[in-house]
Amino acid sequence: MKILATLLISAVTILNVVAQNKTITVTVVNATNSEGSIKFALHSEETFLVKKPIQVKEAIVKEGKSTIVFTNVPEGEYAVTCFHDKNSNGRMDFEANGMPMEDYGASNNVMNFGPPKYNDAKFKIIDKDVSLDIRL
Repeated sequence: MKILATLLISAVTILNVVAQNKTITVTVVNATNSEGSIKFALHSEETFLVKKPIQVKEAIVKEGKSTIVFTNVPEGEYAVTCFHDKNSNGRMDFEANGMPMEDYGASNNVMNFGPPKYNDAKFKIIDKDVSLDIRL
């Protein structure tokens, strides 16, 4: 009987943890063409542009749009970055002077000169799923 009760409590605990995880749906809304794909990265403040992202997704472009869903995301603070990998080489390409050759964007669509900043791109997931549109 004790084993059954322990298993039941464990199952309920696991279901509660899974139920608390959310999804983040991200759509690039203005890709200039359908070449290559859009690469998306989900970051925390700790990983933003300096470490391996929490999750990475990729999607084709159709009629200027590309959508992915990050799943099983715990409540917290995050930022999303993306770029249009037009030549499908798996990385963002730059000119010799450091200027990007491919379009890029970040959550909240704040684009200053230079790379996106975490404080401009951050958002919180608290009690519901999140949907974001990003302009490149």
